[in-house]
Amino acid sequence: MPLLFSPLALRDIAVSNRVVIAPMHQYAAVKGFPTDWHLMNIGRFAAGGAGLVMVESTKVERRGCGTVGDLGLWHDDFIPHVARLADFIRAQGAVPAIQLGHSGRKARRARPWEGGKALTEEAAGVDDWEAWELVAPSAECDPGDPMPRALGGDEVADLVTAWGEAARRADAAGFEVLEIHGAHGYLIHQFLSPRANRRNDAYGGNEDNRMRFVSEVIEAVRAHWPAHKPLFLRLSVQDDAGWGPAENVRLARRVKALGVDVIDCSSGGITGAPVVSAGPVGYGYQVPYAHQLRDEADIQTMAVGLIVHADQAEQILRDGRADLIAIAREALHNPNWAYDAALKLGVADAHHLLPPPMRYWLERRARSVKDVTPSTMIDGIDGPSA
Repeated sequence: MPLLFSPLALRDIAVSNRVVIAPMHQYAAVKGFPTDWHLMNIGRFAAGGAGLVMVESTKVERRGCGTVGDLGLWHDDFIPHVARLADFIRAQGAVPAIQLGHSGRKARRARPWEGGKALTEEAAGVDDWEAWELVAPSAECDPGDPMPRALGGDEVADLVTAWGEAARRADAAGFEVLEIHGAHGYLIHQFLSPRANRRNDAYGGNEDNRMRFVSEVIEAVRAHWPAHKPLFLRLSVQDDAGWGPAENVRLARRVKALGVDVIDCSSGGITGAPVVSAGPVGYGYQVPYAHQLRDEADIQTMAVGLIVHADQAEQILRDGRADLIAIAREALHNPNWAYDAALKLGVADAHHLLPPPMRYWLERRARSVKDVTPSTMIDGIDGPSA
């Protein structure tokens, strides 16, 4: 059995294999509510054989929305709508997960395919512009961007509470794994960053103070998120702006003691992405970050970033560089990536990764026609095998 398709116990949650569909923004929500697009998009991943499928970054308060299309979980009204996503993922045999986030100073933006620039009230076309305020740890912004308002001390405490309440709603909606988004230049990362965080109170200045916000968020989440359910934390392990691997090793040790089970290891966000120090962006370019945190912080990690091929993913696990493999854009290209990888790695019962309506027909074809090679494993009828 390839290690990629071996089970993994995370607290009391059993994941049938190590393939995770990473959270990917769709920017398709309406006033925070999911649409048919979300069910279709997440549903095709859930039916594709992955062990764990994660719903995109879902915001803990209105101000945290990056675009007009962000998902929300800042009110109980959202619960039944996201529960539909969790229920569908579970029904296909995968573990349903959700990421909770807040954009901070990166809010109020156009969708990336619409330019990604800061919105004006006229261009946004929303009826609650004032409620969608730009806030951040400090009044700091990138050149050309609008200036956010620095959060007051009471507001920081309110945001910690908001994360805890969103975790409660995620549990009520039936999700079994929760991830806190602390990467990519969003609010938690802004607190961690010495460049974005210029506060002079208990949440700024030295490294311990800059780690305080994420620590309190984790404590609030754990107070509402059941002890038997695992908690992930996504971090930008290197941002080329003063927040790097050594700092993240220290943070990982701290958050493990607070109840974080897995660090999802990404990079970039304060000065852009990808980070320059990662070298040329190629296959598995962020895997070294997962490896370092796994070894030096003694915590389980998830590798992400141009992990494209089955043998590549398997080797990462075999080498002990990560515990889980997150597939993102390659899953957009091939939603059945896990099933495809199982075939390529020779998993005997690969068809059983699929729901019955898919499994039956593909099993039947495999039994009855012996000389058919799937399209993802060959260039063409006369082409070489992949």
